[in-house]
Amino acid sequence: MQPALSPSRAADFLQCPMLYRFRVVDRLPEPPSPAAARGSLVHAVLERLFDLPAAERTTANATALLPEAWARMVEQEPSLADLLPYADDGSVTVEDWFEQAAAFVERWFTLEDPTVLEPAERELYVEAQVGELTIRGYVDRLDEAPDGRLRVVDYKTGRAPSETFEARALFQLKFYALALWRSRGVMPSRLQLVYLSDGQVLWIDPTEDELLATERKIRALWAAIEQAATTGDWRARPGRICSWCAHRALCPAWGGTPPPLPEDATLRALDPRSTGRPDPRTADVD
Repeated sequence: MQPALSPSRAADFLQCPMLYRFRVVDRLPEPPSPAAARGSLVHAVLERLFDLPAAERTTANATALLPEAWARMVEQEPSLADLLPYADDGSVTVEDWFEQAAAFVERWFTLEDPTVLEPAERELYVEAQVGELTIRGYVDRLDEAPDGRLRVVDYKTGRAPSETFEARALFQLKFYALALWRSRGVMPSRLQLVYLSDGQVLWIDPTEDELLATERKIRALWAAIEQAATTGDWRARPGRICSWCAHRALCPAWGGTPPPLPEDATLRALDPRSTGRPDPRTADVD
């Protein structure tokens, strides 16, 4: 078995080891999320937009891609069609949902100009070794300058974090940057988060010391995951995020009882198949 870790699962464990257990070890289903599906739809449109000639990458053409992209998502996963409308009182209609997605796409045009961008890669799968651990994930967009400099770009349909939580938000991009550096031998020059809810752009130009520190953090994190997998001690870490957790009723921090650990719990905790790209219906909103 080759152990592996993605930034999403790393974030789960950092946030709450019990959440990591519920998702990776118990593999519990989670209810579909309209917000997460909308985020996936926006990502799909921003990816497909670059299939058009530069002059045709307009706001109108981008928003026109939304129905087709949604139809393709539903074709791949028919249960997504049941998400809309999603307000019990009917106050949020299908039209409202698409208007919200269109607003995110339109806001992106105020932050970047796709007519002057020619991404080197979109939805790029990256993988590298950190000791015996494989780190891997998907980069929304990779730009390459004529001189070979790389810029990692990630779209988020949430709001930009406060200064207190900036480091946590940038950890994902440093994770990708480390994977690119180790696999390609080229350290990205810029890491950029584009927040489409409030129109903010967060970026850093990483240093070698920062990426080496990220590597040490990943090694320490994996050691903690291995210890939890070996001992079966998955500690809940209650906090504000609990109000959005699909598994709160089973969490001991809220009086719940987790299901019995499966016989292959240790293997599942370290199984590479548990660390791939999260389901767009249930992942935290990107």
